[in-house]
Amino acid sequence: MTDLLGIGYSGLRAYSRAMATVGDNIANAQTPGYARRRLDLMEAVGGGNSVFYRGSVRPGGVDIRGIDRSVDAWLIADSRISSSDAERASTRLGWLEKVEGALSNDNNGISSGLTKLFTTADLLTADPSNATLRAQFLDSVDDVASGFRSASGQLSGMADGISGAATTEVDRFNTNLDALEQINIGLRKARPGSTNEASLLDERDRLIDQLSAQAGVTATFDDRGAATLRVTGSGELLVGGGTVTPIAVTTAADGRLGFSIGGAPLAMTTGSLAGLSEAANHVADQRAALDTFANDFAAQLNAAHQAGTDANGNPGAPLFTGTGAAGLTAAPLTTGQVAAANASGSNGNMLAIGAMRGAGDPEARWSGHLASQAQATASARAQDAAAATRADAAAAARDSVSEVDLDREAADLLRFQQAYSAAARTIQVARETMQTLLSSI
Repeated sequence: MTDLLGIGYSGLRAYSRAMATVGDNIANAQTPGYARRRLDLMEAVGGGNSVFYRGSVRPGGVDIRGIDRSVDAWLIADSRISSSDAERASTRLGWLEKVEGALSNDNNGISSGLTKLFTTADLLTADPSNATLRAQFLDSVDDVASGFRSASGQLSGMADGISGAATTEVDRFNTNLDALEQINIGLRKARPGSTNEASLLDERDRLIDQLSAQAGVTATFDDRGAATLRVTGSGELLVGGGTVTPIAVTTAADGRLGFSIGGAPLAMTTGSLAGLSEAANHVADQRAALDTFANDFAAQLNAAHQAGTDANGNPGAPLFTGTGAAGLTAAPLTTGQVAAANASGSNGNMLAIGAMRGAGDPEARWSGHLASQAQATASARAQDAAAATRADAAAAARDSVSEVDLDREAADLLRFQQAYSAAARTIQVARETMQTLLSSI
């Protein structure tokens, strides 16, 4: 009789816990990082038997072995790798699109300014003394210089934005490292198979997911589930053995990023931090190319203008002053100082400036530069689409194992409710049987 009561009690306890586990699954169906949980049950050893020997078949009820999480280590690792690649591609693409916008004619007017400059020069060949056309020529010079300054300012602002984003991202990365170490401490203290342990493991995986999205990391686990985290490839220790090693970022004068760990250089090859590093390099290259183009263009136009004579018969003055795109300005010339003439005639110098159009002229070079940037952006967009597709597929495969299916949980809940009722009925039958036996004495 006592065995019957024990069997009923063990059933009540097990199926009550099982229903609570199903309830946790349902409540956390939309919680990021939550892995479906399952109560692992086992047959209890019957009275008079031992774990090593059973003298007879005597049911002993049900015992709770612990809580299992529905996870696949290989799918998790693959999901993290693909997510890291997707974050790198997405971050890089976002900044390359901004660079493309900064260099576009809509934002700086360089292309239209160059066209206006050479078109006005062509018009001056027909009427070199026209004061209105001379003023338009000087206005186009100022428009081009203003366009270079605008583009330079936007690229400089992007470099500052990338630097700030990298600093923020590194701070978040280091905060996550500290949080992971605290989870490790909790896991070493948690009771195996408990709900607390399962919650800590969920949080551990969520933190490692975030760290993987930020930078390439590789995780290994001890028998309690505590994580040791290292940099992928180079192997520098980030978290492990009670030690947390933060990373740092520095910004060079040209905006390029440098990462370090423990004072030693750290190469970022994947994750959002790698995307920021690649974007910083691209912006730095574009700023240098813009300065080179501005200096070459100014030198070319200055030399051409100085080869002629102005309305007063004086040698032409430079059209531009300053160096670099940020420092390029139009010289304060009057309409009479426009050097339209040369030794060949009153419009000879404008003819020479107009003849600069063609292969290798400033217009063609600038158009080629914009085309190169557009091609780089298109390539980054294709890489981002491919990486995002792979990341989505890997995440779907991972979710197919860990995701909570509400239909399945509803079926399990009904099954455990029926089992709970059966266990309660077992106790009721034992009670009624005991009362009948006592009443018959």
